[in-house]
Amino acid sequence: MAEIIDGKAFAAQLRAHIGRRVARLVAEEGFTPGLAVVLVGDDPASQVYVRNKAAQTLEAGMISFEHRLPAHTAQPELLALVRRLNDDPAVDGILVQLPLPAQIDADVILNAIDPAKDVDGFHPLNAGLLATGNGFGLVPCTPLGALMLLRDRLGDLRGLNAVVVGRSNIVGKPMAQLLLREDCTVTVAHSRTRALPELCRSADILVAAVGRPGMIRGDWIKPGATVIDVGINRIGLPDGRARLTGDVDFAEAVTVAAHITPVPGGVGPMTIACLLHNTLTAACRRRGVELPD
Repeated sequence: MAEIIDGKAFAAQLRAHIGRRVARLVAEEGFTPGLAVVLVGDDPASQVYVRNKAAQTLEAGMISFEHRLPAHTAQPELLALVRRLNDDPAVDGILVQLPLPAQIDADVILNAIDPAKDVDGFHPLNAGLLATGNGFGLVPCTPLGALMLLRDRLGDLRGLNAVVVGRSNIVGKPMAQLLLREDCTVTVAHSRTRALPELCRSADILVAAVGRPGMIRGDWIKPGATVIDVGINRIGLPDGRARLTGDVDFAEAVTVAAHITPVPGGVGPMTIACLLHNTLTAACRRRGVELPD
């Protein structure tokens, strides 16, 4: 049976460490990192996510700026807010919660964020810095969290075969770039990859980020592999409720893999923790201050 990778516990430790570092900055440098989160509309899942971000930001000793706009907000109005946040010296990180309403072009908004404050790591400049191997960009939070879990479990990743199933700009592509930076041999696959099961079986590290519940079966996994399930899929239940499930058939995979992340409780909790990590990093870089230990 696979060892379960407890992302919730790891994220709690990371947030506590960030809180200690923030306290040192406040005491020694005299400033407090600030994170601004923008929510447009009333999507229930987004509201919960934004509420959790605000709570954990405050818990880490940072300043939380929340901007909630109605669903009918026009694109120029949102752009104006982003520009004000870019110019605000108290704001070190800006996050615009996705998805956005249909009348707003998400790419236009995300590209308008100052790359130095782009704590989601979605700006083309940060994506380019990651792709070229430059270590000074801000990295998307979910793949960064997944990498932290891999390092914690496996230590040195050099020379391992990694297969990333998924090619999104949010997870798949940056995950592949991070693994390349660790000297893994990386293959990016997707739902249209031919002979996908055979390819997955070649992986020492298998990252599932395709957005299809239970797509990765147990017999797709190399015995002893480490499986990182990034998928978060809501499956309706007969009583009207929903349960979360990943892209990996957990019941099958847990009997084959050496290590595996559950859904929920695996990679998910790492996302907000890494958002705080990026905010701390951005705050120090903007002021030319070394990150405290």
